[in-house]
Amino acid sequence: MSKKVQAIYLWWHKSVIDQELLQSLPNLKVIANSGVGMDHLDLKLVASFGVKVANAPCDVSGSTADTEVALLLASARRLVEGYHVAISSGMEYCEADFLGVEVTGATLRINGMGSIGYKIALRAKAFEMNILYHNRTWRKEQEEQAVGATYCKKIDSLLQKANFVMVVVSLTPLTDELIGKREMELMKPAATLINISGGTIQNCPATALQTGVIRAAALEVTYPEPLPRLPSLLITLLKLENIIITPHLSIKTGKATYMITEEAAENILAALNGLPIPSEVLPS
Repeated sequence: MSKKVQAIYLWWHKSVIDQELLQSLPNLKVIANSGVGMDHLDLKLVASFGVKVANAPCDVSGSTADTEVALLLASARRLVEGYHVAISSGMEYCEADFLGVEVTGATLRINGMGSIGYKIALRAKAFEMNILYHNRTWRKEQEEQAVGATYCKKIDSLLQKANFVMVVVSLTPLTDELIGKREMELMKPAATLINISGGTIQNCPATALQTGVIRAAALEVTYPEPLPRLPSLLITLLKLENIIITPHLSIKTGKATYMITEEAAENILAALNGLPIPSEVLPS
């Protein structure tokens, strides 16, 4: 069937696009990705075979922002831990010291105020949160006023006084390992780190969580994904009670999935019919 294949639709980074696969598909014209991020593709390698690439940048920022706020709330109120307490065989009552932290009125620092970050700020405003943000560019004054957000020029000042630190940046060479040991040590011991960006944005926070450098973490993405079930990880990160790890749920709604698939199909049809591809991605 290899000579009949003219298009590949990638969902969840499958299949792996490498030189061997590209060589086996001589009539391949286009690879359509099911999301925005393209770090799993070697764009220059694909282009060298004369194959075009498209992503699906349709507006799913709302569903992604919902997920991030859900992680914030779940971590703050220890919902996952509470669930396990509630269903445990010896459950008689909840311990008096099983305490979460307040969200209403807390300080939220958003690193990355693009479309997703701004929609998070809109939701956070409903919780009367004090919103500070760092971004490559300032938001317009009226946009800042609409959510009550204040710009921070340096990321260090973003970290030092936050109750919650949200990382909402694109994965690039500049943001790789953006949050490491130094950055976590700048955060307050009562702070929570929430990351829905690329998994390599933050180094594994197991030590920081074990030693109380930060209170908790909620990770929508990891690197690698899924995390390998190694003994060292099972003993540390995967067994910690003050971390929530979800399997990349941010766009996993019926509506968002339909929109992404529809956009990918439009890109494929355009490529097969020799038309301009709406969401073509060129190698840099």
